[in-house]
Amino acid sequence: MNLPNVLTLIRIFLVPLLVAAVVQQRMRLVVGGHTVVANDFFALAVFLAAALTDLLDGYLARRLRQVTTVGTLLDPIADKLLISAALISLVQVRMLPGWLVILVIGREFAVTGLRGIAAAEGYTIKASELGKTKMAMQVAGVALVILTGRWPVLRPWALGAMWAVVVFGLWSAITYFGKFWKTLDASIKLRRRHELIEMERRKRRLERAHRKAIRDKSVPAR
Repeated sequence: MNLPNVLTLIRIFLVPLLVAAVVQQRMRLVVGGHTVVANDFFALAVFLAAALTDLLDGYLARRLRQVTTVGTLLDPIADKLLISAALISLVQVRMLPGWLVILVIGREFAVTGLRGIAAAEGYTIKASELGKTKMAMQVAGVALVILTGRWPVLRPWALGAMWAVVVFGLWSAITYFGKFWKTLDASIKLRRRHELIEMERRKRRLERAHRKAIRDKSVPAR
């Protein structure tokens, strides 16, 4: 287990804490009768800390040359868990409309499914520049939405950022499908063709063996 993968796991473990911080609106840190950290600031701190691990694990993996297949597959899953948990929690506290969150999470499931198909065929889909931009917009959008609970004046900016998340998300999804679907489709067709050829060869071998067995039985013993 290398350091980048540890950071990815930390991001996953921060997800339940983030959900609790967003949903439990009365949660706060009180010292000497004074509120030191309110739940919205605590939720924002947890979310930004988790997002920071996303930036660090990719950078360290490349810098330390510790890019692994497990890390490449686990990193986008951790990202989707973090963003999905944050968005669903914000819907729960009525800070985001549910339909907008469905669009964002639906896109994530679609791309995850594509990654799974690609992995089964021996391909690894890496994050594109559009995907990275989408992730940065998601972090900015969720952070702004969290802050609207204390400063409602930020709500237009928060909704604007979330709309940008939807646009970049759909755009990057179309890019993923357009770039890899033809390759995957060709690979699947080639594999099936090889399987059919092998099945035909086995069938012919069995037929030859069967005919040989019939001929051997028909030859009278001397």
